[in-house]
Amino acid sequence: MTKFELTSPFKPCGDQKQAIDKLVDGLKKGLMRQTLLGVTGSGKTFTMANVIANIQRPTIVISHNKTLAAQLYSEFKDFFPHNAVEYFVSYYDYYQPEAYVPQADIYIEKDASINDNIDRLRLSATSSLMSRQDVIIVASVSCIYGLGSPEEYGELLLFLKKADIVKRSDLLSHLVNIHYTRNDIDFKRACFRVRGDTVDIFPAYKETFFRIYFFGDQIEKISEHNPVTGNALADSIERIAIYPAKHFVTTQDSIETALKSIETELEERLKELKAQNKLLEAQRLESRTHYDMEMLREMGYCNGIENYSRHLSARPPGSRPYCLLDYFPEDFLTIIDESHVTLPQLRGMYNGDQSRKQVLVDYGFRLPSALDNRPLNFEEFMDIVHQAVFVSATPSDY
Repeated sequence: MTKFELTSPFKPCGDQKQAIDKLVDGLKKGLMRQTLLGVTGSGKTFTMANVIANIQRPTIVISHNKTLAAQLYSEFKDFFPHNAVEYFVSYYDYYQPEAYVPQADIYIEKDASINDNIDRLRLSATSSLMSRQDVIIVASVSCIYGLGSPEEYGELLLFLKKADIVKRSDLLSHLVNIHYTRNDIDFKRACFRVRGDTVDIFPAYKETFFRIYFFGDQIEKISEHNPVTGNALADSIERIAIYPAKHFVTTQDSIETALKSIETELEERLKELKAQNKLLEAQRLESRTHYDMEMLREMGYCNGIENYSRHLSARPPGSRPYCLLDYFPEDFLTIIDESHVTLPQLRGMYNGDQSRKQVLVDYGFRLPSALDNRPLNFEEFMDIVHQAVFVSATPSDY
């Protein structure tokens, strides 16, 4: 499906028709900012759905909290049952960021509990953006936080087709490189298992798994199955695409280049700290960074890998990180719901993040490049969004 198809028993009524026509006309004329003003219960979501159906462009709807985002996601799923409506919010049930309190000499390690289902929905959102045009993503402000490079995420895609010649060992190696784990006992998301001439792959973003049947080195058949019952949902599939199991993925070449860059930055930073007679900080930074580098070299991953995102994506110092918005094509539409609350939230994320990380850098817990793993600031966000529609019952001055 490449077209948005609005399914609803309702027709626009009252001021809705006029609002839809004006918004669509403004978007077609290239207006960058428009505001939809409507009291609670006036059907703003239905109006937005009609605008999307008319304009036929990939859309992100940004909300200020997970609960409202979930409500919007449910409503858009009802309006567009044949299109890809996705949900992208923070996947933490509990999150304690890494921090240091110098006054009490207390280091607080990052601690988090990840919601497995929300993680699947986030991966589903990016995989949909990579594979189709008819995508609506309902997101919270977590959409301005750093993700891996969309180019590398797309490059590491595993494409399998019936009758292809693929060495089974090469297939398994590729799956490990994109962070899938071999697990023949507890088969779950982001895992694969091998049984004789069949390989089962459970994509990180789906609730079903694919079974690949081999005859020698040839793919004889591909089918899709229910993970609980094992029943076939689709008995014969011509081709499938398997996306990486994490957003922060990179090639071995990129890791090698990044390690050299991290080493160079570490040497420069150690000279600075020693010149300031900060010997404890220098020793702390050296041991932590070397440990992370060893993990990256051996495992391709380390705890807090996002702090090295600037090196891994070969970005210049001070540049903004990649985020969900970079996965969209250029002509996407942005709708900011409850804009009087959401816009101040988008503005506030950057400063809080920087002040916490600056302390970690000053006291030798992180390299200065960790400051570039950050949410977008407001100017960067508005530069990316191009055309935006603000939606609110009580809009602020902006």
